[in-house]
Amino acid sequence: MKWRKNKMSINGFINVLKPPGMTSHDVVSCLRRIYGTKKIGHAGTLDPAAAGVLPVAVGNATRLLEYMGNTDKRYRAEVLLGLSTDTDDDTGNILERTLFTMPPQEKITTALLGFYGDIMQTPSVYSAIKINGRKACDLARSHIDVVIPPRSIHIYELVLRQIFTDKFCIDVHCSKGTYIRSLCVDIGKSLGIPATMGFLIRTAVGSFSLADSHTLEEIANNPLQSLQGVNILLNYIPGCAVNELAIANFRQGKKIEHDGSQKDGTAVLVYNDVDFAGIGIISENGQYIAPHKVLN
Repeated sequence: MKWRKNKMSINGFINVLKPPGMTSHDVVSCLRRIYGTKKIGHAGTLDPAAAGVLPVAVGNATRLLEYMGNTDKRYRAEVLLGLSTDTDDDTGNILERTLFTMPPQEKITTALLGFYGDIMQTPSVYSAIKINGRKACDLARSHIDVVIPPRSIHIYELVLRQIFTDKFCIDVHCSKGTYIRSLCVDIGKSLGIPATMGFLIRTAVGSFSLADSHTLEEIANNPLQSLQGVNILLNYIPGCAVNELAIANFRQGKKIEHDGSQKDGTAVLVYNDVDFAGIGIISENGQYIAPHKVLN
């Protein structure tokens, strides 16, 4: 399936390999210069020190970022033992340093198993969570007390990859809203040893994988080749292929017929083999698709 794109209107998604040392906003600013448009946004903020997959939308695709909001994610992280910091990672000020003996592999594996499934997690005060309209990390850096309530997250998989003398690496498959820094600290607590996060790389956001990501240099050298069609959203929400007449009616704000295969309230992509009209909502006992977000 191919989507129309030209110099006048560039729409789609980019699987960016964010380098460490840049904020997610820095990446967006760089891409705005490359593509010559301000209409660019990202999904799933990454900490400045972290690297990895950062999905970015260009043009009309920015209006569709909300449909990727509940996407699960994958990470590889380093758990540093015998050390705690105010930011829960190795960029912060050291609060505690403790001598310890590295636990055996069996004990670490058992500890990791305790985090599977639905768990409660308290994010770091140095996170981007908004408190009364301001980021918690900004408040913390201004020495303003921040209290973040625990939240429910889900860990699908937590695998021990390698053990070193003072740290070990883990692979994490988790739900939206999981803070890996907090997870590393909590793993240390379960082992009875202070811990903080070392390096972090995000290896996947839904169907956006590290293997298919592009560096900013690669994107700058070939902007259009790095762009993926809006149809990648078919990995996140169901699609409904319709004819050109239905596409035209949909764009005019009219309901179009549906085969009843989805229940009312379901969001679907409306498209044909050359065009993408937008997002519709199933209505009237599955018999119609009502326009919800129309794209030209």
